[in-house]
Amino acid sequence: MTTLFPPEGRLLHTEENQALCATKAGLIRAMEGRRVLEGKAVLCDAGHNLTVTLGPFTGYIPREEAALGIAEGTTRDIAILSRVGKPVSFTVEAVEQEAGLLRPRLSRRAAQAMALERLMDTLEPGMVLPATVSHLEPFGAFVDIGCGAPSMISIERISVSRIPHPDRRFTVGQEIFAVVLATCPDLGRVVLSHRELLGTWQENAARFSAGMTVPGWVRGVKEYGIFVELAPNLSGLAEPRGDLHEGDRVSVYIKAIFPERMKIKLLVIEKLPPEGPQPLAYFLPPSGRLDCWHYAPEGCRKAGAETMFR
Repeated sequence: MTTLFPPEGRLLHTEENQALCATKAGLIRAMEGRRVLEGKAVLCDAGHNLTVTLGPFTGYIPREEAALGIAEGTTRDIAILSRVGKPVSFTVEAVEQEAGLLRPRLSRRAAQAMALERLMDTLEPGMVLPATVSHLEPFGAFVDIGCGAPSMISIERISVSRIPHPDRRFTVGQEIFAVVLATCPDLGRVVLSHRELLGTWQENAARFSAGMTVPGWVRGVKEYGIFVELAPNLSGLAEPRGDLHEGDRVSVYIKAIFPERMKIKLLVIEKLPPEGPQPLAYFLPPSGRLDCWHYAPEGCRKAGAETMFR
């Protein structure tokens, strides 16, 4: 995992960040050492320049320095406007005086460029890294993988259990983990996945046993039955009911579990009040990286999803 250039918001309240932002000498030390700091964007003016609070000072990020690609026109200005009220990463470019007040000139673009360079140099397939959800679209979740540098997890890679929209699994601002599928240095992109970190069928099924009654979410309604998600990487099949729809939250009785067929038989007890996305339970590799991932239990008659990272 990379820690030098974490997603925005994770440095803001650290002792080191607060100490460097607290004095002119600290800002100069950060500038000379090309250290990435964080502050909070409190205003975006009509020219799309950001005003940033950092310790006792108020700095500014010129529009073209507010995000990678702004100067080239490959990034839309919404990437600047959407930072107001949120933490931003930056390097200190100059410690200027204006009307007798210290007004540091900052660059978020430079921090992002440094983060991407580091990521391209160090990331390999299978490595796990922290990320923060920054934006949700029907086709996937955009995540910050360092200083606001974006990547995306496609919807089919979010979990084994199929969802109609990423907002069924994530919320904006949520801190998550992701695993690297590939890097594209020429494009400055990192291709990510997420489902491999939510456990295999066996790891998830071990949390349940026949005779339990547990909550779940309807993820599919078919003539032959109702697919109910018990965990993001685990679903079972209940008998058909005419009053259920995709997205409904229900309580289910677990009738039987068959590992050799990756099958869980359920009985829907009743509908439950709706709830938002639940906290995710991760199964992270102790080494911080995966070589391969097989969803199906050993000896299972059915083929399951698998990912080879090498």
